[in-house]
Amino acid sequence: MGKLFASVLLGLLFLAGCHAGTKTIQQETSNSSFKVYKLHGKVVSTNPATGEVTLDHEAIPGFMDAMTMPYKLKDPGILSELHPGDVLTADLFVSQNSDADVYLDHIDVIAQAKPDYRPTVLYHVPAPGDKVPDFKLRNQDGREIRLDQFHGQALLLTFIYTRCPLPNFCPLVTHNFAVINSQLAADPALYAKTHLLCVSFDPDHDTPARLRAYGATYIGSDQQNAFTHWDFAVPTKPELLEMAKYFDVGITPGADGTINHTLSTTLIDPHGKVAQFYPGNEWTPDQVLADVKHAAAHVG
Repeated sequence: MGKLFASVLLGLLFLAGCHAGTKTIQQETSNSSFKVYKLHGKVVSTNPATGEVTLDHEAIPGFMDAMTMPYKLKDPGILSELHPGDVLTADLFVSQNSDADVYLDHIDVIAQAKPDYRPTVLYHVPAPGDKVPDFKLRNQDGREIRLDQFHGQALLLTFIYTRCPLPNFCPLVTHNFAVINSQLAADPALYAKTHLLCVSFDPDHDTPARLRAYGATYIGSDQQNAFTHWDFAVPTKPELLEMAKYFDVGITPGADGTINHTLSTTLIDPHGKVAQFYPGNEWTPDQVLADVKHAAAHVG
């Protein structure tokens, strides 16, 4: 099924109890921390007059039982993309402040109720064995690199942008990559069989110099050979669109020049095929490191 491109990081908001206020979702996101839960449910109805969608969703472990309730959309225009009977998944962001504001992000329609409906952009969800295209990028040294050049190594690839303001998004993923990089470096033989790649989806701002400065803060060095095992790179805009579709990354403009986006990490085996795909940010360095070791075992 395709992802609703326009609905990436929607920001669905409901008001708990009789809470009233004027703070926007963007303000809440930037000024408070949120706990994230996974939601799976079905669209019951949409209400263009109020900008709400009513969902019949399963129990959310650790948060609430199964129930049917309305959620206000940040962008009411997205209601036209949702249809009664559509089955979707989403991340439920719950504010840890006393106001208890909640909103939905990262919405995927995984089953469409209207067979004639076709989203504007069709996304590919990487699955083990899928051949990865030879995408072209420019790295932190201004040098062109291609994915095919990493054949013969286990390549761990993720998406980031250096201006990301949310600590549990790009910074968390890059930190986890730094942990994995350090653990791989402790085994020289394994280190030689692996490579890490952070791909920016912000070609307007993430120049090679900016990527190098950003990467150096996580690698811990800006020496000549600091990036031999870990590249930070950015594709052109046309190439980025194709990479986003292939690796199931939703990207839309956000407020104040930021970028709303989903999270996507993929382990590519030495033959250039998908070994594992990790959506979201719930994977751990230990989990991924074990998969990397398994993929690297087939090198040579």
